Amino acid sequence: MQEKQIQWFPGHMAKTRRMISENLKNVDIVIEILDARIPRSSKNPEIARLIGQKTSLVLLNKCSLADPARTKEWVDNFTSDSSFCIATDCITGEGLKSIAPSVKGILSEKVERYEMKGMNGRSLKAMILGIPNVGKSSLINKLCGAKKAKVENRPGVTLDKQWVATNAGLDLLDMPGVLWPKFDDITVGENLALTGAIKDSILDTESLAAVLCARLAKNYPAMLCGRYKLDGIPEELKPYQIVELIGKKRGFLMSGGEINTERTANMLLDEFRSGKIGRITLDII
Repeated sequence: MQEKQIQWFPGHMAKTRRMISENLKNVDIVIEILDARIPRSSKNPEIARLIGQKTSLVLLNKCSLADPARTKEWVDNFTSDSSFCIATDCITGEGLKSIAPSVKGILSEKVERYEMKGMNGRSLKAMILGIPNVGKSSLINKLCGAKKAKVENRPGVTLDKQWVATNAGLDLLDMPGVLWPKFDDITVGENLALTGAIKDSILDTESLAAVLCARLAKNYPAMLCGRYKLDGIPEELKPYQIVELIGKKRGFLMSGGEINTERTANMLLDEFRSGKIGRITLDII
């Protein structure tokens, strides 16, 4: 991929930042959802600035798609005396039952104050934050047991805030996904693009697939070779040539025997995002 910064900051994102600041006073805790495949890259640096000292819980979502050993490392990394982290997944249900008890434990002093005032069972209020397409709406629907939040596998679907009640003593304030205006690290922009947090329509998918192949050849070569029946990946092969090799193996040929690299690139991105290549984490501590 060319060394250039990836920028994608729709107008509604500035509105979202204002909504976050204006509604913090209405919640007891912030639940920040990260993508377990890219915990570092999906952590919006502006959220810490926006929420200040507000108590928060980090969820590493989509963990069934991520390398389990890496996920454990990241959970440990985000967990300390003052911060809390859980690995979650809306497909397998992993970690979902731990969210409400964790919130109540984190806010135990506030819960005790409510009980002392005779306000037993009062719902706690949590603001749900995260980048686009990180699984906020799917997670909310799982927690409330009904389809309350609109879900699509593309960024920018939720455009306004909405309150959603659950049966677990939590009221959730769903906010639109929010990115930050400038990705200073090109790797962060690439990771967000690879996982679908940025719309594919603004990117060159063939260059992005080459980036993916380079990462997998370095960190998950056995998965890459196993999935696409490669005998190995010669060190001298450039990333784009790996894409071509996979396209040839899959029989993605056009007239004249030319490899259809666009079709190959789309297939590679789809199979990475759906976990067909394997459980992969791009951000490594």
